[in-house]
Amino acid sequence: MSLNRYRLRHLQKNGHRGARRAGQLLERPDRLIGLILIGNNLVNIFASAIATVIAIRLWGDAGIFIATIILTLVILIFAEITPKTIAALYPESIAFPASLILIPLLKLLYPIVLLVNGITNGLLRVLGFDPEKQSEEHVSSEELRTIVTDAGQLIPPRHRGMLLNILDLEQVSVDDIMVPRNEVYGVDLDDNDEDILRSIQTSSHTRLPVWREDINNIVGVLHMRSISRVIDGKGLDRRALESEMEEPYFIPESTPLHTQLLNFQQRKMRLAVVVDEYGDVLGVVALEDILEEIVGEFTSNLAETEDDIFPQRDGSFIIDGTATIREINKTLEWDLPTDGPKTLSGLILENLESFPDANAGLAIGNYRLEILELEGNVVQAVKAAVAAR
Repeated sequence: MSLNRYRLRHLQKNGHRGARRAGQLLERPDRLIGLILIGNNLVNIFASAIATVIAIRLWGDAGIFIATIILTLVILIFAEITPKTIAALYPESIAFPASLILIPLLKLLYPIVLLVNGITNGLLRVLGFDPEKQSEEHVSSEELRTIVTDAGQLIPPRHRGMLLNILDLEQVSVDDIMVPRNEVYGVDLDDNDEDILRSIQTSSHTRLPVWREDINNIVGVLHMRSISRVIDGKGLDRRALESEMEEPYFIPESTPLHTQLLNFQQRKMRLAVVVDEYGDVLGVVALEDILEEIVGEFTSNLAETEDDIFPQRDGSFIIDGTATIREINKTLEWDLPTDGPKTLSGLILENLESFPDANAGLAIGNYRLEILELEGNVVQAVKAAVAAR
């Protein structure tokens, strides 16, 4: 009964004979328990009867009391606590060899076991229980997270982190990892040819969204492999540019990452445009963004980028206001709320409920935040620290 059921199934699939025998016995735990208890009680009662007879002959009527005390201690120590503790500590070492004896005994004592189980099962039904119902062992995502976390050296730390990240995909939506619209790099067809050529030639991305007038009017996606057909000896060929564009793929902002990963796979696409309930573009998300949520950063932007979090000597941090809260929590192991705004700037403005002066400060939970720079309606730099307890 102490066997790890998942390890048992694994050993069964690998053809382990002891595991197969144990699994056969555990298919009907009521019969297994009945068999063990019949043998257990038969031996204990027989030993009690023999001990009582011997004690009466030695000490008379007082022997009944003496035999009860001595036999109780002997059975508890040598027949119950010690062997069952060993079996609980080393279930496989005990269960697999024991199955060699229990299976033949079950066949030998099957009529008695069937009779006892029939009576007990009838009693269980009277009490409102269903003895035929088998409790299926299913593992929830949180339980699986605990199993992976507690695996220790059985799973390398990097693999353990990847498994946990996969479980997190269900709790994260595309708007948590998308590139916001103000940071989307693309091509505006209303620009002149020189600006469009410059945008294409200086791009560090494989795919570029293409729009007219405004990013809300995305008309296609240009793959950089098509550059040779878009640019000729005379410069930019606008007709070729529009013909080489792929249809844009729009997705709602609340799409869970695991669903979007499957959608990318089914549609054979790698870039999606994220829109809100009104159809306005919120940003873009790429297949690589979701994969990096699982395996971590594995690509680097060719354009030079600056870090968003700068540690200070006093233990505080200077953080870019556009940094996402998820990234801050992951990097600093903090617990800033993620159920509202996605960026630190948005979180601060939501809590202040106004556009403050640059030197305003506030507390969010156990964190102290001070605005260092405010540009327009966006917080550009924040000094953050964990409050002293």
